[in-house]
Amino acid sequence: MKKDNFPFLRFPRELPRELNVPVRVLGYGEIHTAFTGEQITEQASRCIDCGNPYCSWGCPLHNHIPRWLELAREGRVEDAAALMHETNPLPEICGRICPQDRLCEQACTLETGFGAVTIGAIERSITDEAFKRGWRPKLDDVEASGKRIAVVGAGPAGLAAADVLARAGHAVEVFDRYEEIGGLLTFGIPPFKLDKKIVDTRRSVLEGMGVKFRLNTEIGKDIDFAALTQDYDAVFLGTGAYQFVDGKLPGQTLPGVHAALPFLIANMRRLLGTATAADVMPELLGKRVVVLGGGDTSMDCVRTSVRHDAESVTLVYRRDEANMPGSRREVKYSRDEGVDFLFQRQPLEILGNAKGVIGVRVGETRLVDDGNGRPRSELVPGSEEVLPADVVILAFGFLPEPPQWATANGIEFATNGKIVLGGAGRLPLQTTNPKVFAGGDMWRGADLVVRAVLDGREAAKQIKQMFAAQAATAEAVVA
Repeated sequence: MKKDNFPFLRFPRELPRELNVPVRVLGYGEIHTAFTGEQITEQASRCIDCGNPYCSWGCPLHNHIPRWLELAREGRVEDAAALMHETNPLPEICGRICPQDRLCEQACTLETGFGAVTIGAIERSITDEAFKRGWRPKLDDVEASGKRIAVVGAGPAGLAAADVLARAGHAVEVFDRYEEIGGLLTFGIPPFKLDKKIVDTRRSVLEGMGVKFRLNTEIGKDIDFAALTQDYDAVFLGTGAYQFVDGKLPGQTLPGVHAALPFLIANMRRLLGTATAADVMPELLGKRVVVLGGGDTSMDCVRTSVRHDAESVTLVYRRDEANMPGSRREVKYSRDEGVDFLFQRQPLEILGNAKGVIGVRVGETRLVDDGNGRPRSELVPGSEEVLPADVVILAFGFLPEPPQWATANGIEFATNGKIVLGGAGRLPLQTTNPKVFAGGDMWRGADLVVRAVLDGREAAKQIKQMFAAQAATAEAVVA
């Protein structure tokens, strides 16, 4: 049979079937189904294996994308899943929530003219199918090292570090203040983007690898951090970034104004059945909701508001759509679900009284390119208007907040709240306390999940490197 050298001409780019809008906004299920076996084969065959894998370079993890696409094309699901896990400890999660349109798929050679290979959809479909078939990481040949590592934070960075360390035979315990693993994967990202059963499966996989989770446990309150540095051979910190950026808007303390993260966490805990008195979910039925901000958290807020039957949902952003940090895919989904976007509008004041919000005063902006990166927004004089609103959600971003227990144990933080890593005599992700490593949002600031996974993976490698150096030194002393 003659080899088909141009399957991308025979098989157009396709995504898994998308649920109709009237159906999907009634609940919180993921809006895409998975690829079937035949669809995986067809979509994977579109890869032209271009020699220089631009897709891999476009991925922060440098995943072996062409190689596992070839395995997928051959129907070798378990082998493809195993190869994915060599570079990415959380492929089923990254396949769902990574902005592939700005990373691997944007770099695909076929992107211009033919449509990029649907890398993300194949990644999630392959991993889901492998798990269904019972595939699990093989650790039969791994010998216990006798080393114990404490991981603080069960978010993507912590989970990635735990995976890599467990594969090396180390005993790993993960501590987290929340009642479920995942951090913002569970409590910040709504289920229509990431079904929480996916996170549950990952927990089962890690526990099968020997990782232990100690949840509902807050460092500095339930356990002293000094005890971790004393009792464990190394510690990894991945506590994230939860402090919201304060826009300092007049009126932001009015009733009816909510910060994005508490809003999303309250909604998620309501869905999980674990809500506490502190998890206040505003009544949005029939209300006019205005969300301020332009990142993916903003999209999560507007799409969640739609599912609470708000009368109208508007997103206000001070730059234009091209300069919006949020995923283009999420913008499309939000528009499909009825969200209005108001670009180049600067929030100036939230209006209201003791009874609540009545509107948001905004001004039109123009973009000024002064050669210092992304164009800055500049207010146009005399362009002010008032947007009617009953509920306002602030989604200006998040910052890391130095834990007191970390600073008290010799760990240095910069003035912007980010942890200080690397430097003279230290490994790149090592803190000023030599036993402690860190990564993710507490170092980068609020960033992509895939980069948190990268940090967890690389920090784990550096911990292994530290152990190897310690062993070499001990041998030299004995000799």
